[in-house]
Amino acid sequence: PTGRLHLGNFFGMMEPAIRLQDEGDAFYFIADYHSLTSVKDPAALRENSLHLAIDFLACGLDPAKATLFRQSEVPEVTELSWILSTLTPMPMLENCHSYKDKTARGMVPNAGLFTYPVLMAADLLIYDSQLVPVGRAHKQPVEATRDIAAKMNAAFGEVLTIPVPRIKEETAVVPGLDGQKMSKSYNNIIGLFEEEKPLRKKIMGILTDSTPVEDPKDPDSSLIMTLYKLVGSATEVAAMEADFRRGGTGYGDFKKRLFERVWEYFAPMRAKRAELMENLDHVHAVLKQSAEKARGIAQVTMDRVRRATGLR
Repeated sequence: PTGRLHLGNFFGMMEPAIRLQDEGDAFYFIADYHSLTSVKDPAALRENSLHLAIDFLACGLDPAKATLFRQSEVPEVTELSWILSTLTPMPMLENCHSYKDKTARGMVPNAGLFTYPVLMAADLLIYDSQLVPVGRAHKQPVEATRDIAAKMNAAFGEVLTIPVPRIKEETAVVPGLDGQKMSKSYNNIIGLFEEEKPLRKKIMGILTDSTPVEDPKDPDSSLIMTLYKLVGSATEVAAMEADFRRGGTGYGDFKKRLFERVWEYFAPMRAKRAELMENLDHVHAVLKQSAEKARGIAQVTMDRVRRATGLR
């Protein structure tokens, strides 16, 4: 919960994650403990956490199928993280991509950033997770989790379930308004629930080349077309590609079509979000009930861990 979500978050993470609720007992937690490595504003953290929950529910997460909760509502996860840290080799943490990347860029890491993978391991292990969906480029934390769990089991017996990564197909990188990867740090995002006027202004400001209106245009190299493919039907995409190649239509008209399709695509989710904003008691109740379920499982796991390690 480090900020509001954008289209890159939705198509890259939210949409495929929400589909998993139909495949089994899926757990979704809002990683507020993790966010403390960078977020130092308590009001912002509370607001971001709440809006993250609202956005997931608005986009289709069904609390009857899925478990959605704040990470900090299960404090046992930090206890398990400490116990796992006593078994985790420092070279493993020094070799983790995120730590290496940030130190290479001159960032002075705090201890939380260094031990971040251990808390990630606790997040997966405390709920006896069996499958962890992960992109091919981000499987290292799951591999580290498996190694840490194996060390725990070797030292204290078969205490922890060792999860298996399920490598998911990589989703296309969603470009931002300037053609780079959509990211808050690049200030090039289209917010997931932008108001109509700001959304229109952003889309109409997308960078394009200087091809004249009457000339054919290449849909394969167009940022407008790349974004349109995310929200348009196959028929709509084919029609727009044909118009690109035919010539006679300017980029301004294509941007208007993109705006209209984005606005229409998210209309049902905007309506659901508006309902949730008027019924925050329901949102809090979902988070509370899910946290109780998650903590119940975590407490069973921690009872095994405490007994195995001699803490009980």
